[in-house]
Amino acid sequence: MQTITETEVKEYKLFINGEWIEASSGQTEDVISPIDEAVVGKVQMGDEHEANLALEAAENAQKAWKKVPAIERANLLRKFAAEIRANKPYLSNLLTREQGKLLSVAEMEVEVTATFIEYACDWARHIEGDIIPSNNPKEQIWIQKIPRGVIVAITAWNFPLALAGRKIGPALVAGNAIVVKPTQETPLATLELGFLAEKVGIPAGLINIVTGKGRVLGNALVASPITKMVTMTGSTPAGQSIFKTASEHLAHVQLELGGKAPAIVFADADIDQAVDACFHSRFDNCGQVCTCNERMYVHEDIYEAFMEKFMEKVKNIKVGNPLDAASTMGPKVNASEIKNMEHLVAKSIEEGATIAHGGGKPSGSEFEKGFWFEPTVITDVTQDMTVVHEEAFGPILPVLKFKEFDQVVEFANDCEFGLAAMVFTQDIKTIMQLNEDLEFGEIYVNRGHGEQHQGFHNGYKLSGTGGEDGKYGFEQYMEKKTFYVKY
Repeated sequence: MQTITETEVKEYKLFINGEWIEASSGQTEDVISPIDEAVVGKVQMGDEHEANLALEAAENAQKAWKKVPAIERANLLRKFAAEIRANKPYLSNLLTREQGKLLSVAEMEVEVTATFIEYACDWARHIEGDIIPSNNPKEQIWIQKIPRGVIVAITAWNFPLALAGRKIGPALVAGNAIVVKPTQETPLATLELGFLAEKVGIPAGLINIVTGKGRVLGNALVASPITKMVTMTGSTPAGQSIFKTASEHLAHVQLELGGKAPAIVFADADIDQAVDACFHSRFDNCGQVCTCNERMYVHEDIYEAFMEKFMEKVKNIKVGNPLDAASTMGPKVNASEIKNMEHLVAKSIEEGATIAHGGGKPSGSEFEKGFWFEPTVITDVTQDMTVVHEEAFGPILPVLKFKEFDQVVEFANDCEFGLAAMVFTQDIKTIMQLNEDLEFGEIYVNRGHGEQHQGFHNGYKLSGTGGEDGKYGFEQYMEKKTFYVKY
């Protein structure tokens, strides 16, 4: 098995206008593996100067790009996607080392990155406007969809490469240019996209990838009047800050933020199906998924039977090095995340809950370094407890019993987030009523989390604005222009 210390430590420059340049600050930052805290890469720390360079390069490149027929733009992006797929072994290994996810999950992420871009390419033949009758004789009203201009994309550390592909694809196919800022925790695989963009001949300036602190580089990107749209995936506080800054020049803002998804298991649910879905929707990627099962409500009539099967699966999780095929859960991404796990466990005990499994760092010499936490199930939980309301974004799951339909709907909606929910029932009337009553932008019925490209990934409340994916997500990357044509 490959260890972190046996791998190359590469230093990345910033990819701006088709060139790799050093940051004017002269500063670099180490990228630390959550597996054993080894240095797996170094990145340049850009600031306002590099932000302006990248934005200006994107603005200049977009002027010619928007005139290229959409189908030609898509054909080039398909080559980019193919190159990403061709480099799956290297990219997935790098993702695992920098983020800590299982190698199999990293391989899936590389594939999803390519398919995000390919799906966007499918829209090249469907950028359609409208012709509307006028009130005036010999006149028509034409509504045309046009690219916005320069897009700033800010991505999160849980699926860094896939999130970059999710934004690059529609941005470029729609005729925009883009500046991507990955997080400092997991920037390496995203930076590799710059080399692949060069290889397939994407014109200089259309894709720029820059690294630096969010409050410096990120703020400069968002605050610039060159930026016509900001698409961001990350925490709610960061999204709120971006929204305020972008409002100064009225840039369009698309945010996919935090979540606290309820999983509701009714008495008539297929228990085996629900157990499997709820299990994977909590512990996949070490619980670091925005749509994960963050709080589980199980009907009292099936609670014991459900929990017996659920806990058996939890106890069989093998926490370990994600490069090892035998491991089924890797580490958390950083030390700050571990502190949040410890806070939620301590607060739950203080408030009267029971730690049914886990609750701390796993034992063993292999866990002395790195950011590890056991899969944790918390029972005897009441709706008012902290763990029911604060986002865990990790392998901690509070479980609550419920009796009445109205009660569980009230509990599910008792949340400042509204990204996703999961429900398990065989009754179509229950499903239809939940469709009306649940205050979430994405609802999974009799299955676990996991949106598809042709859907619409849209959050309510503090979970975001705008939405991504599908027809409505692609349209975020375009403006509308209206012509009143007298003839």
